[in-house]
Amino acid sequence: MERLINQMKEITKWSITVALAGFLFGFDTVVISGANQPIKDIWELSPLFHGTFIMSMALWGTVAGSLFGGIPTKKLGRKKTLFWIGILFFVSAIGSAVAPDPYSFSLFRFIGGVGVGISSVAAPIYISEITTGANRGKMGGLYQFCLVFGILIAFVSNYLLKGFDGANDWRWMLGIEAVPALVYTLMVLKVPNSPRWLALQKKDDQGALAVLNEIYTPEDAQAQLDEIKTDLIKPKSGDNLFQKKYSRVLWLGFLIAFFNQLSGINFVLYYAPEILENAGLGGSESLFNSIAIGIVNLVFTIIGVRLLDKLGRKQLIIIGSIGYIFSLIMVGVCFQQDLGPTYTLFFICLFIASHAIGQGAVIWVFISEIFPNRVRAYGQSWGTSTHWVFAAIITLITPFFLDDKEGVLKDAVWYIYYFFAGMMVLQLIWAFTKMPETKGVSLEALEKELIPEDE
Repeated sequence: MERLINQMKEITKWSITVALAGFLFGFDTVVISGANQPIKDIWELSPLFHGTFIMSMALWGTVAGSLFGGIPTKKLGRKKTLFWIGILFFVSAIGSAVAPDPYSFSLFRFIGGVGVGISSVAAPIYISEITTGANRGKMGGLYQFCLVFGILIAFVSNYLLKGFDGANDWRWMLGIEAVPALVYTLMVLKVPNSPRWLALQKKDDQGALAVLNEIYTPEDAQAQLDEIKTDLIKPKSGDNLFQKKYSRVLWLGFLIAFFNQLSGINFVLYYAPEILENAGLGGSESLFNSIAIGIVNLVFTIIGVRLLDKLGRKQLIIIGSIGYIFSLIMVGVCFQQDLGPTYTLFFICLFIASHAIGQGAVIWVFISEIFPNRVRAYGQSWGTSTHWVFAAIITLITPFFLDDKEGVLKDAVWYIYYFFAGMMVLQLIWAFTKMPETKGVSLEALEKELIPEDE
């Protein structure tokens, strides 16, 4: 029993350390919401320039990071990649804070976005590979917990720094991220390499076994190593992700990421202050109410993470979809019928809760589980890059719809929410009919279930 407790302590310690990349991810992507309007005013930017170079530039960096993040994750290893992610976040925070013009600002935001993209590839993979099937959901969910905690702290930080240095408030909002980035970078040096990466990429059986012995009994550790090494005798063609036998997992990775963004979650988070101002909550009050959104996100993420290994991934997506549909329709009704800020904020928080307990808790765990060991890094890149491409597109085009002067739907914003609600109806149908359950199954057993052997 004592050994089991010590094993769980080690797994938890490693998982929390790596999951802190999620904190930086959440903080970095949402902190821009507090700088949105000040930057627009200071540099007098058009909606096109603002949407492209200020609000969505980090997301295009994220797309690049997620597209190519599988390469260092596989070649350099999960641990080294996670270390360099911290460096990218640190450089981005300092550079964005001191940027003298929108062009240099965009460059440093792009660098931070690259860190976010690679983080969403490397961190979930690492956690999935150093945990057991029984606790993989809970440990993997730590990444999402840290992500939404980072979002909450970004909202709180923005609120507290409002009025701190006048016109330079936004610089402090962005620069403060350098502190957690440095702490994370130093902490990640102490985690071990992934045993699956050691065995399959470095051919270091003893190193892999040493890590596995920290997770399993000696007998189970050897058995696990033997199961992992079966990948070494498979045909070399298994390294190519885009082949027919992987078509099912490719579609699963694509669709869960596609639906995640077509829920409208980044639309709400990135533009929270502006949306709340449209609902009648202006200025610093909108920043304060953004904190309420962050708190709801955090609380229901905790609930979702606790349910991942109990109800399972599929059931949470179904529950979340139902909540999405109802809340999005009601937010649309609130705007259309001018029901006031209280009702609007309530249903936005219900939307956030639905996301946190469903897609938010599931997506990073699910994508890190469904791809085989041999192509997991590239498969994770596939799923996460899909997620970030759609996130970038939505963030890029939002100013065209919401801008208070030129926005196409500035006086009819409810149509956006009805559109997202319709997409969540499609997600509900997909979850019922096509999504497999992955809870409690080893990664190797999942490969046998999802990948046909006769192709």
